[in-house]
Amino acid sequence: MAVKLKATQREDLRSSVTKELRESGFVPAVIYGKDKESKAIQVNNLELIKTVRDEGINAIISLEIEGDKTAQVMLHEYQMHTLKDEIIHADFYVVDLTEEMDVEVPLRLDGEAQGSKDGGTLQQPFYVLQVRAIPSKIPEEITVDISALEIGDNLTVADLPVSEDYQFTDESDTTVAIVLPPEAEEPEEDAEEADLSVEPEVIGADEDEEEED
Repeated sequence: MAVKLKATQREDLRSSVTKELRESGFVPAVIYGKDKESKAIQVNNLELIKTVRDEGINAIISLEIEGDKTAQVMLHEYQMHTLKDEIIHADFYVVDLTEEMDVEVPLRLDGEAQGSKDGGTLQQPFYVLQVRAIPSKIPEEITVDISALEIGDNLTVADLPVSEDYQFTDESDTTVAIVLPPEAEEPEEDAEEADLSVEPEVIGADEDEEEED
């Protein structure tokens, strides 16, 4: 079920008006899609942030545009303020609920790898996966249990749980988790022991012995 979000159309696109819009707690945005005319809109900043946090980045949003038809959209891109916890611009993409689309889905490793307990180092090369699905079947995240991974083991896309709702488009041999062995530490040579084990050479000692003879 799509989450609802209200929006109003923007007529004045001047930068001064856009600045005032942000200061009043709204986000300037654009809605577009395949064979759809692009429209400038605005949405409430707090409501949009709450939607993203509660429903996930790939949530289907029922965008209720004042004076226009309601559109089924997904948040395609957004820009955050570098210092404030605010969205400063957003792009909404009109989706066809019956058509598959490619999206990025977060990957979460669940549990503690046995190899990590044994001194190894767990590495996760990828934090998102490419997934193809119809909008209503896109998972919020992909979760995989790594507790059985031992030192030297690796997990690839082919090892991830299979679902009828979606498919992975990354290469099947792409490594998503690996447990590296601990780095071997070379013992440092004791300087004092090294000095005692080597007898110093006395320059000219042989010449003195020959003269005494």
